[in-house]
Amino acid sequence: MKFDTPATSNPIDQLKVVGRPTTRIEGPLKTTGRAPYAYERHDVAPNQAYGHVLGAGIGKGRVVSMETDAARAAPGVIAIVTTLDMAQLPKGKMNTAFLFGGAEIQHYHQAIAVVVAESFEQARDAAGLIRVEYARGEGRFDLTAARPQAKPVDADGKQASAEEADERVGDFEGAFARAEVTLDESYTTPDESHAMMEPHATIAAWDGGKLTIWTSTQMVAWWRRDLAITLGLKPEDVRVDSPYIGGGFGGKLFLRADAVMAALGARAAGRPVKLALARPQVANNTTHRPATIQRIRIGAGRDGRITAIAHESLSGDLPDGQPETAVSQTKLLYAGANRLIAMRLAELDLPEGNSMRAPGEAPGMMALEVAMDEMAERLGLDPVEFRILNDTQVDPSDPSRPFSQRQLIRCLREGAERFGWAQRNASPGRQRNGRWLTGLGMAAGFRNNLVVKSGARVRLGTDGMVTVETDMTDIGTGSYTIIAQTAAEMMGVGLDRVRVRLGDSDFPVSAGSGGQFGGNSSTAGVYAACVKLREAVAQRLGFNAADASFSDGEVRAGNRRVKLEEAAAAQELVAEDRIEFGDLSKRFQQSTFAGHFVEVAVDAFTGEVRVRRMLAVCAAGRILNPISARSQVIGAMTMGVGAALMEELAVDKRHGFFVNHDLAGYEVPVHADIPQQEVVFLDETDPVSSPMKAKGVGELGLCGVGAAVANAIYNATGVRVRDYPVTLDKLLEGLPDIV
Repeated sequence: MKFDTPATSNPIDQLKVVGRPTTRIEGPLKTTGRAPYAYERHDVAPNQAYGHVLGAGIGKGRVVSMETDAARAAPGVIAIVTTLDMAQLPKGKMNTAFLFGGAEIQHYHQAIAVVVAESFEQARDAAGLIRVEYARGEGRFDLTAARPQAKPVDADGKQASAEEADERVGDFEGAFARAEVTLDESYTTPDESHAMMEPHATIAAWDGGKLTIWTSTQMVAWWRRDLAITLGLKPEDVRVDSPYIGGGFGGKLFLRADAVMAALGARAAGRPVKLALARPQVANNTTHRPATIQRIRIGAGRDGRITAIAHESLSGDLPDGQPETAVSQTKLLYAGANRLIAMRLAELDLPEGNSMRAPGEAPGMMALEVAMDEMAERLGLDPVEFRILNDTQVDPSDPSRPFSQRQLIRCLREGAERFGWAQRNASPGRQRNGRWLTGLGMAAGFRNNLVVKSGARVRLGTDGMVTVETDMTDIGTGSYTIIAQTAAEMMGVGLDRVRVRLGDSDFPVSAGSGGQFGGNSSTAGVYAACVKLREAVAQRLGFNAADASFSDGEVRAGNRRVKLEEAAAAQELVAEDRIEFGDLSKRFQQSTFAGHFVEVAVDAFTGEVRVRRMLAVCAAGRILNPISARSQVIGAMTMGVGAALMEELAVDKRHGFFVNHDLAGYEVPVHADIPQQEVVFLDETDPVSSPMKAKGVGELGLCGVGAAVANAIYNATGVRVRDYPVTLDKLLEGLPDIV
């Protein structure tokens, strides 16, 4: 199905099932431990052995030799494969770092061996017996130090001259020089870890030349393709199965070493192998959010209208890597006739930097929305009103291109009213409750709406059950439920008559989970398949498909009614299709918006910060399931608090690794840290987005939160911190005198 014109009335608009607050259909399996995750697939292959990955102990250089005799003689050891046993394996299309093979070390904890043994403990112990000799190289581990060598990159992350890479509208330098009020500040965000609950884990089994992996991945089709490339297999000889995933946040988008090493270990051992990366390897072997150094300049008239805005960002990655696109929201969020957007990318020898929840906007808005607060203060304007004054209903760089929907002003106004923003003291450091300094902060939320082609297969069985099959994954987002709701709505049955099967590469290729595109795109693919199934049902029952309606388990037209199950009484009906998106995203700017509001309390003696309450008002198209959408947003809000207050991978700049590479040293917040979180969804549909008239929402809940927390801390203390995270040591010196 081609989606190239805005959606009109369709069966989803009935909203009998879609849009209803529905508890997760797989919830009972997860809460009772009956939903098997990758490492727990004990029944899928007999006689499983255990693999353990040995990671490189240097950040840059070469492996000179590996002594494995002691390890091979250790109890229970079945096989050992080292990086010196083979040439460097090819990279998959989505990989920046090489995953295995050869002597070169690109980053710390790069996989250099896998040990297979009868038990996990035996494999881990034997891995510790391998003696490795390295030739250490000169590594680049400091983003600030690498800044002079950074190269300009364009919006696609490709190196180009500054003239070609930088995006300019009007005359920024001239307008900024003429502006009556200006701001020119720099902000930094640190490297961050995904820190998902389930580590990267895989079980691998060979059947002749065919490989099956049961793994934890957000993108089944990408892993199948790239695993085939890396191991020199045909894609059809690789099967990937991933029905349940315990979190990903972007860290499981791309093929990782757990799958490759499990496959190599299983081939060497001649039996299935299960393998999980240890938590330090999740931080150093897999991907992370790269650090940024951002400079923001804003010029405005005394009336508060922005006349010039520039956002320049520096980040680093391995050779052939990509920048953290922290400037993306600044292209679109606020009006301003004269604009400059620029990115620079430095080559670093740290572990691979790549997508983490809301890449680009998440760190970018941590800077932009603090800058907007600082500018509002210089202008003597309320931060909410300053943002509203500079709203735009068109792409600022192309006024002929309107937003499909843009209710940012309503998000901000409604949020301010609900949160009690009018009671905020605009003078910082003036509100005190005992030993606690209290303050309110806010920020706009913004995340682009992406759409990706997505396929599904829908069956109407002889038992009258509707079964959906698609390789879409559920990373805790509620994919099972919203897909079931879509099929139930389209086929006119209750949720109890729908089965959903996900995460298997034998199923049609879906959008996958990532980029805030998964829910909207995958349900649109199910919609397309259901349209075909409805046509097949109507034909078999003798209805005109255009006239037939599907409701309450029946197919109806005129005075005639037939039970849906009768269409498949003799033989099941199967339909398969995918949604393909046309050029609507080029003709209309599709984005999602929010207003984030935060109240904090800061200990006047110690500088400790407590988040007391949070509110997000979101405009994100049709909300397919308010319960799962709310869960996504409050989870993202909590993640934003982590980015603001505690999350930072500490870089050892001598040896090139992340020091705090476990959940004892890398702290993350939990919901219990935040007593009150409220989420409001505006009643909105976006026919330009998809037949579902929905958009993504899971990453919008993060974008802007960090800045709202930092702005609240400033309001409470009068201390402006521009280097995240806002830890107490950065507050202590500037705290108001204690009377």
